[in-house]
Amino acid sequence: MPQPASPPAPSPALESSSQGRRLRGDQGGISVYAAIVTVALLAIVGLAIDGGGKLRATERADAVAMEAARAAGQAIDPASAVNGTGIRVDPEAAAAAAQAYLARVGSQGSTTLSADGTQLTVTVRGSYTTKFLPVVGIGSMEVTGHGSARLLHGVTQPE
Repeated sequence: MPQPASPPAPSPALESSSQGRRLRGDQGGISVYAAIVTVALLAIVGLAIDGGGKLRATERADAVAMEAARAAGQAIDPASAVNGTGIRVDPEAAAAAAQAYLARVGSQGSTTLSADGTQLTVTVRGSYTTKFLPVVGIGSMEVTGHGSARLLHGVTQPE
């Protein structure tokens, strides 16, 4: 029995031209995808870097405020401490000590004293200069740090 004739094999020239026609519709598609992914990745990296930078700046502001409060807590009223009537913070000296510490470290802030004169609170304000966010119009972010110190005294335990 004769076998049916198989269809002729396509010539290589015909095969490559039909593949070329098929691939030409996708030409440049990967370039668009790569550009979109690159922009998205740069945005994510930029947010991570600037977000982390703001967190570090806030932590530094908190640390500076705590140290300024400790420095202010050393400014006690010598008259009341010497005669034994009580240990109170000298408000003017405490504010001056906190401001002097803030000036030494290059920060700005404010100091408040509780009504009973035993709790000092320092608030530090600053800013973080962004690295990537200026592209979208955010050149800096404000940061605030808080620190407080309670004046304690006593021989065996705080009074």
